[in-house]
Amino acid sequence: MNWLNSEAFTLFGQHIKWADMIGNVIGLIGLALGWRRSLWTWPAQFVSGFILFTAFATAHLSGSAGKQVVVMLVAVWGFRQWNRGRQQAQDGSVAVRFATWRERGVLLAGAALGTLAVGGLFTAYPSLSWDPWPDAYIFVGTIVAMYAQARGMVEFWFAWLLVDLVGVPLNFANGFAFSGFVYVIYGALVLWGMRDWWLRSRDARPALEGAPA
Repeated sequence: MNWLNSEAFTLFGQHIKWADMIGNVIGLIGLALGWRRSLWTWPAQFVSGFILFTAFATAHLSGSAGKQVVVMLVAVWGFRQWNRGRQQAQDGSVAVRFATWRERGVLLAGAALGTLAVGGLFTAYPSLSWDPWPDAYIFVGTIVAMYAQARGMVEFWFAWLLVDLVGVPLNFANGFAFSGFVYVIYGALVLWGMRDWWLRSRDARPALEGAPA
C-alpha cells in the first residue's frame, strides 16, 4: 500500500499524492450519489474513507485520520438507515426532511462540546495533531454532517459547508493540495445538493386535511 502515499504528479507547484487524489475522487462521487439520494453513496464514502485514512495517518494528522475511521463506521450505519428509510418516500427513494428545532439544537450543542473535548485532547497531547483545533473542528463536524445525512436531514449540507470552510486551507497547509482543490468542487456540489433536498423536503410535506394537494 506504500504506493498510495507516493507522488502522482505536480500541479501548480503542489505535489499530488495518489491516496489524496483517489480517495477524494471517490469521495466526490459519493457526495454526488448522496445528492441523488442513492444508497451507493455509503459504499463510496466507506472506500474513500479507507484510502484517505492511509494518507492522513502517515502525515501525522490524527484528527483527519480519525475522521476517516468515523466516515467508515457511519457509512455502514448510514447504509442501514437509508435502506430502511426508503419505504418512507412514496416513490421508493430515500425520504428527506428539515430537522426540528430540537434536533438542530442537539446538533449544534454536540458540535460545540465535541470540538472543545477533542480540541482539548489534541492540545494536551500535541503528538496527536499538528493543528489541534482545526483538526478537532473537522473531525467533529464530519460526524455531525454524516449523522444528519444518515437521518435524511437537509441540514447535513450546511454542516458540510462549515467543515469545508476550515478543511480547504488546512489541506493546502498540510500538503494535501488535491483535497483542497476537490473541496472547492465539494462546495459547489453541496450548494446544488442543498437546493435539491430543500425542494424535495417541501414536496414531501403532507397536505392539510381538506386542502387541495
